[in-house]
Amino acid sequence: MKEHFFALADHACAALRGSEVLLVNFAGEQTDFVRFNQARVRQPLTVRQAMITLSLIDGARRDNVTLTLSGATAQDQAAVVASLAALRRDLPSLPEDPYLLYADDAAQSSRETVGRLPSAAAAIDDVTQAARGADLVGVLASGPIYRGFASSRGARHWHAVDAFLLDWSLYHATDKAVKAAWAGSQWDGAELQRRMESARAQLALLARPPRTLAPGEVRAYLAPAAVDELMAMLSWGGVSGKAQRTKQSCLQKLADGEAALSPLVTLREEAAAGLAPVFDESGFTRPAAITLIDAGKHAGSMVSPRTAKEFSIEANGADDDEGLQSLAMAPGTLREDAAAAALDTGLWIGNLHYLNFSDRASGRITGLTRFATFWVERGEPVAPVNVMRFDDSLYRMLGHHLEALTDAPEWMLNSGTYGQRSVQTSRVTGALLSRFALTL
Repeated sequence: MKEHFFALADHACAALRGSEVLLVNFAGEQTDFVRFNQARVRQPLTVRQAMITLSLIDGARRDNVTLTLSGATAQDQAAVVASLAALRRDLPSLPEDPYLLYADDAAQSSRETVGRLPSAAAAIDDVTQAARGADLVGVLASGPIYRGFASSRGARHWHAVDAFLLDWSLYHATDKAVKAAWAGSQWDGAELQRRMESARAQLALLARPPRTLAPGEVRAYLAPAAVDELMAMLSWGGVSGKAQRTKQSCLQKLADGEAALSPLVTLREEAAAGLAPVFDESGFTRPAAITLIDAGKHAGSMVSPRTAKEFSIEANGADDDEGLQSLAMAPGTLREDAAAAALDTGLWIGNLHYLNFSDRASGRITGLTRFATFWVERGEPVAPVNVMRFDDSLYRMLGHHLEALTDAPEWMLNSGTYGQRSVQTSRVTGALLSRFALTL
């Protein structure tokens, strides 16, 4: 795919006229998808796709078009030339963009990370064997992911990474299930078996009579998957440079120095440790790490080229949505296998779902516990807990009610496949809270 993309970019750049500038973005993948139901294969398929987005710029005007590539050189070259002609016709009728900014240099980069991925047949054997006797439902997505950028200014960037994601649930009955996920670039049947056994242990607990807790505040432990759901909310304008400068961020009080989180909390965007490319769609390269929160205090934000132009600040490789692509959460000191004992008596929460802001300005989030959530007494789970709604503030959960973070962050891959597989990753810890607010 690399050679085909760069050849197409060269062909497109050769067709430019006068002062025109061209940016070309590439996204491709070759993915084995397998859907499971009742621990058996329900739907296997392989997807091979490649797309380019042409952005034609002349002065302060810009127009874009996205093409699906066939892989046939002559056919794709003809489609590119025809699309450029259409963009050129439309461009004069578009308004000038006062915040247009793109990389105007000939920078180059290349990352090609080869993992150890299973064949579809081998992965199916491993999953069905590990889940034998259980009602497993889930999906496997495995294969290389490609991203690229080229410009008529001479920039050439390429990114190719191998990755897999197995996202599954073990179903008990009615609304009771254990949800789990495993992602990486090195498939290991023994690790899959270990994770499946852990899920089975929780599944056995779901057979006990469930409890419904009264609304109020309880001591709680949030497993890494639950913390990851909270961190995902920061991509809804929380760490956005523009949102913070227009006073719309859910972390506005933190950004303005009016409030702080726990000194235990340090968050970074670490492009070097994730699957996302180290370049953005405008051709700017991303630093290896951007510190966003340092020991509970505001330290930075994600800044896209448009925000940089609008507010006269420096871009740092963020996409237009200025969300997180490669979140890294600094570890704490609590061993994960000691989390239940440290909780002692309270709520052990495996997952949070359907999150939304109940008061964005105050950083308040509401959502449901759902999936495997247990009541723990003296460090031992005694009963599953029916679905509960929570409503609490980031300044409480990650602030003065945060007692400890676990010492081994878990690496997670976003399960999104809408249009293409996601390269958004996170490394997050579990969190022990002295108080967690349940509303109903």
